[in-house]
Amino acid sequence: MEYQTTRLKLRQWREDDLPLFAKMNADPVVMEFYPRTLTVDESNAMARKIMGLIQTKGWGFWAVERLEDQQFLGFTGLHEPDYNLPVSPCVEVGWRLDMEYWGFGYATEAARVALRVAFEELHISQVYSFASVGNFKSRAVMERIGMEDTRFNFEHPLIPPDHSLREHVLYLIKKDTWLMLNERS
Repeated sequence: MEYQTTRLKLRQWREDDLPLFAKMNADPVVMEFYPRTLTVDESNAMARKIMGLIQTKGWGFWAVERLEDQQFLGFTGLHEPDYNLPVSPCVEVGWRLDMEYWGFGYATEAARVALRVAFEELHISQVYSFASVGNFKSRAVMERIGMEDTRFNFEHPLIPPDHSLREHVLYLIKKDTWLMLNERS
């Protein structure tokens, strides 16, 4: 599955995306709301896992490419967390873009495509998103795509108990809300 907007393509990953992804995952600004940056090996392992999930399911965290120059920007898409969350099992919408591409609306544009896939093609009834409490940029994307803060904060199970980023906000959008916000005239 590949999806396109006027500016972006969401697609399966390619080998030449991996060095750019590793550079992005080593950037302390991009990774500010994660416990740490990733090594090249960790980044490559993550990318290969994402590729495998897309190959198996047909969907996942797609590579985001800018159409005008085929530049890899990062990823956006859907994921079923394989760890225990207060809302497990669930599907989340998520994104991570290189800092160079922040502020252009790319995350919002790509996340809207991911929600359309979730609700119109995969017939998922609701989609979650979550981020560290202080990650206001991601929270703003969640709100721009129609998600609502559930006001049910939780401690992320993959972040150490004493870490300052452990508390996460939980956002939700249900299919009927998404359909109402995106009515076709």
